[in-house]
Amino acid sequence: MAPLPKPRTVLFDHDGGVDDLLSLVMLLSMPHISLAGVVVTPADCFLRPALSATLKILRFFNRLDVEVSCGDLHGVNAFPRAWRAHAYAVDMFPILNEVTPDTPDIASARVDSEPGHSFLARKLRQSRQPVTVLMTGPATNLAAALHAQPELAANIEEVVWMGGALNVPGNVKDYEHDGSAEWNSYWDPPAAHRLWQTGVPITLFPLDATNLVDVSTQFLNRLAQQRRYPVSDLAGQCWALTVGVIPAYEYIYHMWDTLTTGYLGAPHCITFRKVQTQVTPAGPSAGRIAPVESGGKIIRAAEHVDVPKFHNYLLELFKQ
Repeated sequence: MAPLPKPRTVLFDHDGGVDDLLSLVMLLSMPHISLAGVVVTPADCFLRPALSATLKILRFFNRLDVEVSCGDLHGVNAFPRAWRAHAYAVDMFPILNEVTPDTPDIASARVDSEPGHSFLARKLRQSRQPVTVLMTGPATNLAAALHAQPELAANIEEVVWMGGALNVPGNVKDYEHDGSAEWNSYWDPPAAHRLWQTGVPITLFPLDATNLVDVSTQFLNRLAQQRRYPVSDLAGQCWALTVGVIPAYEYIYHMWDTLTTGYLGAPHCITFRKVQTQVTPAGPSAGRIAPVESGGKIIRAAEHVDVPKFHNYLLELFKQ
């Protein structure tokens, strides 16, 4: 039997992709997680449908009490528009739009007027216990919050970030870039570089680990067998959007964000190593997070994944 994960207070910063919205579904399904707030960053999404889908997922779990903020900072390098459009489809899923006389209007949700970086700063400042900051999008908001108020780092137990490519090629294919970076870091390389100058403990999920866990037909078929569970049905619909060739680039869809989020519930499925790293803020390698022998920030990087065990964990989590 797997050990019970420790309780955590989590601030979640995501950027509206299919994997990000699935990560929100996962967090809301984890009984040991206290979700202190959600930020939607306009990186791998168009903000309006990503915010709407976020609120509908919160409503699906009867959690419109969770406070939400929108990021208003923008990165250096825009994500492909075809990727950013996925939130429109999730926002219109029938399972998220079933309305009865008792269904609350998402207009009643707690959408804060503070921009994402200010929202994170306030939540960190007000928390009575150390907070886990989970980022499945770029590091822009947290880097800005800590740059303005460095003392907030003392309130962070752990930063868990899907980002980087340490010893494998990156997934950026862009003009004048050497392909060494991963998109979450490449969207705003200076922000990633600033985060690396802080003292916060970082657990990184680079492509080295996330690319070990693809969204296989076998897994999706197993998930389909438990469609009677509403959460499984919702998760299956989300992943169905990823089957085939992603427009603009011929990538296999992996569990980038969902593996990162799954660490909070199933750390026993993942092994880590400590590695000294630095971030390249500009130039042909902008956004690259590279191992160095000295002078870098020591982080904990995911290295190996027990994929069958992780798939089993997800299937059990979605039986709700």
